[in-house]
Amino acid sequence: MKDTKDLAKIANEARKDIVKMIYNAKSGHPGGSLSCVEILVCLYHSIMDIDCKKDERIDKFILSKGHAAPAYYAVLSSVGYIPKEDLITLRKVDSYLEGHPTNKIKGIDSSSGSLRTRSIYCKWYGTCKKNI
Repeated sequence: MKDTKDLAKIANEARKDIVKMIYNAKSGHPGGSLSCVEILVCLYHSIMDIDCKKDERIDKFILSKGHAAPAYYAVLSSVGYIPKEDLITLRKVDSYLEGHPTNKIKGIDSSSGSLRTRSIYCKWYGTCKKNI
């Protein structure tokens, strides 16, 4: 488990990436991304059981507020799922980094859309996991 100083450094780098992505895209929601970056960093770097090199994820993460995609992408980059140089392509025509996360991206378990649809997906996923 990483200590709080390490997590703070990772969060600061993610914040820089978020601002660069949104500035270069000329579009996005900085408040939504900046408000959740510490939670995502803590989850992905200290709590969740994941191994991006093997693409093994015991724990799943569902982002309900899809407009916070830049934060999600920045943190996925910090653990190795997304190459850092790809972050700058957010919302570009041929980019795979869309305005809302899509499960076409390695490390993302569920596309995000309407806020309520994610709660239904989480309930379904939890029920299936419990019954396995």
